[in-house]
Amino acid sequence: MASMNVFSLLQRTARQWPHAGAVYLGRERVQTWVQLHGRALALAGALKPHTRIAIASENCPQYLELMFGAWAAQAAVVPLNYKLHPREMADIAGDADPAHLFASPQLAPGLRDALPMPWRDRVVVLGSDAYEALFRGPPANLASTDPQTLAWLFYTSGTTGRSKGAMLSHRNLMAASLAHLSDVERIDEHCSQIHAAPMSHGSGLYILPYVGCGARQLIPASQGFEPDEFLDLCTEHPGCGAFLAPTMVQRLRMAVQASGRKVQGLRSIVYGGGPMYVDELKKSLQVFGQVFAQIYGQGESPMTITWVRREDHASGDDAVLGSVGIPRTGVEVRVVDERGQPMPPGEIGEIICRGDVVMGGYWNNPKGTAEALRDGWLYTGDMGSLDERGYLTLRDRSKDVVISGGSNIYPREVEEALLTHAAVDEVSVLGQHDEEWGEIVIAFVVAAPGARVNAQQLDAHCLERIARFKRPKRYVFVDALPKNSYGKVLKRVLRDQLAAAPAGSRR
Repeated sequence: MASMNVFSLLQRTARQWPHAGAVYLGRERVQTWVQLHGRALALAGALKPHTRIAIASENCPQYLELMFGAWAAQAAVVPLNYKLHPREMADIAGDADPAHLFASPQLAPGLRDALPMPWRDRVVVLGSDAYEALFRGPPANLASTDPQTLAWLFYTSGTTGRSKGAMLSHRNLMAASLAHLSDVERIDEHCSQIHAAPMSHGSGLYILPYVGCGARQLIPASQGFEPDEFLDLCTEHPGCGAFLAPTMVQRLRMAVQASGRKVQGLRSIVYGGGPMYVDELKKSLQVFGQVFAQIYGQGESPMTITWVRREDHASGDDAVLGSVGIPRTGVEVRVVDERGQPMPPGEIGEIICRGDVVMGGYWNNPKGTAEALRDGWLYTGDMGSLDERGYLTLRDRSKDVVISGGSNIYPREVEEALLTHAAVDEVSVLGQHDEEWGEIVIAFVVAAPGARVNAQQLDAHCLERIARFKRPKRYVFVDALPKNSYGKVLKRVLRDQLAAAPAGSRR
């Protein structure tokens, strides 16, 4: 393992199946394995080792050549969530300091405008002449790679809402890939992976084990998730699997039931990124059969802490179906108290884990690193309990994160955006259970003295500052926020108010 580089996964596949289809955009074959391999090495020749490249794009074929090109050059990939506001992307870029910012034609103008003037020349539009020029030089000569070399800088918001870059090495990514192949799926050259979920997150992380086994990479022509298109791809390509957020699974089930369509060619669905409620899971099992596996992980331990096996989905045991499963191969999991001592089975505490998959720390953030990594353990900030059989169940999130449609939304980010509106005096944001999205964002708003403001005005204000998916789905206007004697807002009181009142629409 002294010279581990995840580029070796592509190299092996290109040798074994050079002329097989590798990358598809809908029905169209874009690249064979040997073509993808050649493009990646050509790009690597234009990149400097130990630099970083950022990618701001919807799902697209170029994602693969950018990732493997960076890894061949011993550079790191910084995938940006394309749903973010350009200002948020620019903030991440300012922290990561990438040598190049590769952006889709749709996102490039907004990103350029949000960046400081000296940085704008770093933006390279995918498919442009400047982009293709990077592939025209001599290919890179592969060098020995220290497995601790940074490979992926995964930005995940912290408790303050400020993005933190989890540093994932070649060793981390290889450990996650091997755990996937050991635990979750048997993949071969007769399989396909559909990238319907964002390639900047979970779907992108699963590129590695699929590429390593020669499975074709399918990017929907829509560049996202459309249930009918997803089902068409399953019919047209062999042995399809995908990583989907629970919201996507629900939408897919509803589309099948509404159309009466027979599902063909669907091999597996790995779901995660948010809660899948037992009732919905049972409905989906009836429609799709035993194709499901669940994963629980974080950006700091990418996709790899625990899992619910395919066999477990056939158990009919609600406790198992409502859990996040058992520890993954190569990962040790504990539930501990405030002193870091293990809790007895059934008792709730903080979930911690350790293993080769756990990040090396946060980029340029020693304080955040010291808080998250202690004595070799990753402190996840999630609360849960282990049962006698070793199944882990999530109970709460100590970081107050709202998970809506598989995306993390941190209340403080939304609160800070709303508080910049002149008519807002105070605000408190929290999540509320929702059958479709898992959770939705609710904002309790206190107007400034003498001011009047409505939901439409606050929506417009949010859209100028944060990503669309982060804005509240509902606003509740109140005269005052409940607080304790220290002036801290009592969110539990607000949650009780929501539980007691019927769910409403925006107002």
